Amino acid sequence: MAIGSFKRKVGEEHSSLHGQVIAELREAILTGRLKAGERLVEERLADELGVSRNPVREAIRALASEGLIEVAARRGASVAVMSEQEARETIEVRALLEGHNARLAARRHDTRVIKRIESVLNKGTAAVNAGHFDQLYRLNQEFHGELAAAGQNRVLGDLLQRLRGRTAMLFAPMSPSRQSRSWNEHAGILRAIIDGDERAAATLAAEHVMRAGTDFMAGIDEIDALPTAAPAERSAPSGKATRKPKSGSPSRESKREAVKAP
Repeated sequence: MAIGSFKRKVGEEHSSLHGQVIAELREAILTGRLKAGERLVEERLADELGVSRNPVREAIRALASEGLIEVAARRGASVAVMSEQEARETIEVRALLEGHNARLAARRHDTRVIKRIESVLNKGTAAVNAGHFDQLYRLNQEFHGELAAAGQNRVLGDLLQRLRGRTAMLFAPMSPSRQSRSWNEHAGILRAIIDGDERAAATLAAEHVMRAGTDFMAGIDEIDALPTAAPAERSAPSGKATRKPKSGSPSRESKREAVKAP
């Protein structure tokens, strides 16, 4: 893990230390600052966050229960890695549930919640237009959280919250063009909810998730199609050990970097 991955030392704050460490680690994973497969060393995390190892250990357990972290007997904790099959299955289930939630939101038509969704949508659109992409993770979470509230089904909302965490790890970080399209899709979903069009709201919400999933899976296919010549070596950030691929077989992570390169 690169030194400086975290925005602040949570030990300097005064609210629940346990909750803060969980929130910081979760955001670092979902925004891609901590990469899939990356090892999580308790001592190093504690130093970066300005806390003792105990709240870090508790946070790792909590995020492991959410499926964001894997804990292996010998290797220890690392950011979870999804197989392609797991990714497809999770995306399909989330699309189905997001569609039903949007249908319920159009049916309930709670004007107070709709106003909150409009407010988040305006902030997200403004952030995209201004190129403030670092704000979009939080705003996207807020948008979908308010959508869940508009559906007014707590069981469904709890299921979606868990699935959003898993799929956010798949989709982050998105390209600027994808971010722009995503917020246009958000606007379309909200218009259908305001109009009370249950079918359109359900269809648009499901398509929104499936389209993002298609983009992700296409990226995986593109990565797998890359030549297998060994990539140029890059120096590791200070304090981070390098993980070398097996001889003659570059890691998927090194291929992924090649896809992201301009």
